[in-house]
Amino acid sequence: MVTPILMLGAGRMGGAILEGWARAQAFASAELMIVDPHPSDAALAAERAGARLNPPVADLAAAPTVLLCVKPQLWLDAAAQYAAWLAADAVIVSIAAGVTSADLSREFGGRVVARVMPTTAAAIGQGTASLYADDPAALARAHALFEPLGVVVDLTDEAQMHAATAVSGSGPAYLYAFVEALEAAGAAAGLPAKDANRLARSTIVGAAALLAQSGAEPSDLRRQVTSPGGTTEAALNVLLGEHGLPPLLREAVASAMRRSKELGA
Repeated sequence: MVTPILMLGAGRMGGAILEGWARAQAFASAELMIVDPHPSDAALAAERAGARLNPPVADLAAAPTVLLCVKPQLWLDAAAQYAAWLAADAVIVSIAAGVTSADLSREFGGRVVARVMPTTAAAIGQGTASLYADDPAALARAHALFEPLGVVVDLTDEAQMHAATAVSGSGPAYLYAFVEALEAAGAAAGLPAKDANRLARSTIVGAAALLAQSGAEPSDLRRQVTSPGGTTEAALNVLLGEHGLPPLLREAVASAMRRSKELGA
């Protein structure tokens, strides 16, 4: 990996990346420069470990790798403020949802770009990152940044980033919403709230771990726990019915894709 690494923005996702790198011992803290006007706890922890937090702008040219971690609504401001200070051959690796490589390259002075859509589970080394770059060197740079944080998936067409964002980037929130709803349903069915919470969370975590470790298809695992005429089948008749999860998730993913396209407009 070509270091030092400059991180522009270190909020929730940037902080998760910093935590994941520290956990994996992927990069020495001295190899990191972080620019954020409102440093997160993760950024402050990285500074204590040796990272340079908010260095003079003249020092930014020392970084051959720039990880753009600002919110999509702020990327143009970041480009306007910092592009002129970056090394001419710096590679821009962006996690800004919806913002195209062409637009990023233009605003960052024609520099090569890789796009990434990560997840916050990067903080514990269980992240998922969708990657796209038409420049092999930029793609390799993105791999070096995100492989220590979990699974990486290379996309062959930049247009697929909208779907990857909707399925993976936003996906953790779908699961958290499902757990919230399952907890509430348990309480509504008569369980004490604390018991409903423990049962729902432990069950989902265990099922996800089995899916990950077994390598089985989710449909096979579903059938294994669904007895004909049993309670699970009765519930699945609702969840997989005409107005159940399949059409709801198609609609949710389509909505997220539309918003991803709007953010890049």
